[in-house]
Amino acid sequence: MEKNSGFTLIELLLVVVIISILAAVILPRFTGKSKKARIAAAQAGISAIETALQIYEQDNSLFPTTEQGLLALLKKSTTSPVPENWDGPYLKKSKGFKDPWGHPYEYKCPGEHNTEDFDLYSLGPDGMEGTEDDITNWQEIG
Repeated sequence: MEKNSGFTLIELLLVVVIISILAAVILPRFTGKSKKARIAAAQAGISAIETALQIYEQDNSLFPTTEQGLLALLKKSTTSPVPENWDGPYLKKSKGFKDPWGHPYEYKCPGEHNTEDFDLYSLGPDGMEGTEDDITNWQEIG
């Protein structure tokens, strides 16, 4: 008798089970790395914007107001106080104003936490202010 070549149902199920086990073990490792990478990207974004704000302040002797916002780094503001020595743009692209989760970076000047200059932060993955996943330019004490 001739034997049919091919896989039996049990062999196929065994392969599916093995692939499922491997996926269950490997995927969580990549998920954790993705979260850490996004946090690091948000921290780098805050640092880059902070640097641009510091250069803006050196040129104009003040930071943009909350109302002027981060757009003052790209285009000279016409609202008071108008920066007299604006020498921008201080950033190349406005894409830098969105965090890795697609939320805009929050900017307040004068800051509530950094009262001498500004608060700059990302709302983190949940997009909600004041939660423990916020990424900030200040350090909470306590």
